[in-house]
Amino acid sequence: MMNTPNTPSDSPLGKAAAYQTHYDPSLLYPMPRAPKRAELNLSGSLPFFGMDVWNAYEVSWLNLRGKPQVAIATWQVPADSPNIIESKSLKLYFNALNQSRLAGPDALLDLLRADLSAGFGVPVQIQITGSDSFQQLKMGEFDGLLLDRLDIEVERYVPDPSLLKADHDAAPVEEKLVSHLLKSNCLVTGQPDWGSVQIHYVGSAIDQEGLLKYLIGFREHNEFHEQCVERIFMDILRQCRPQKLMVAARYTRRGGIDINPWRSNFSLAKMPSNARNARQ
Repeated sequence: MMNTPNTPSDSPLGKAAAYQTHYDPSLLYPMPRAPKRAELNLSGSLPFFGMDVWNAYEVSWLNLRGKPQVAIATWQVPADSPNIIESKSLKLYFNALNQSRLAGPDALLDLLRADLSAGFGVPVQIQITGSDSFQQLKMGEFDGLLLDRLDIEVERYVPDPSLLKADHDAAPVEEKLVSHLLKSNCLVTGQPDWGSVQIHYVGSAIDQEGLLKYLIGFREHNEFHEQCVERIFMDILRQCRPQKLMVAARYTRRGGIDINPWRSNFSLAKMPSNARNARQ
């Protein structure tokens, strides 16, 4: 029998689920990136690189004596991985560890590395932060010029690439533009996903009012986090033609998990910080 790719409609999203409390890697639900990228006319070599940075705040297991342990797990998934993993299935997977006895954080790390790498289809970098190191975690916000300061009138709430314009007659600029008004909806359930976005580019100056209206246009748009960021990246790249472009988003957590994608076509001194922002 031919295996067919997992689809959003078949995922655990929006369905009643019994919460298992013992380790079960089959709970993970990978989905291919290719179909949504095809909607953006992306095939072959990608015009960007990047990562999806995940943080899971509700990680718990039992040590060998039955004492509960807690931690935060962070992992990085390359943008060229064949799959994403549906986030509710990840919540179910982590919940299934709650009554599982493990030798220690290293045993948990080995288990997570193997299971998540298999699900995403590429080796995944992962780290565990135990409760003894929680005080070392910092908060932070995107730096850049805040688009939300603009007093604009908004009439449509669908992403409209025609709103994106750049002044190709003026000298190139380098800017970081930030908005906290990004909101999209889950592709399956329609539940709201709230995010902040940073756009770092070099090229013709992008019209800021048009860009803000475009970003607000995602307010009634149904797509997963990773797909929204790639849509923003490609629409800006095609409409404004910057020489260099990076788009990063930090989404608020749902089910104890947040997903923070970034895409770029130029090398940065370092990848965007994983510092949790105020809404996360």
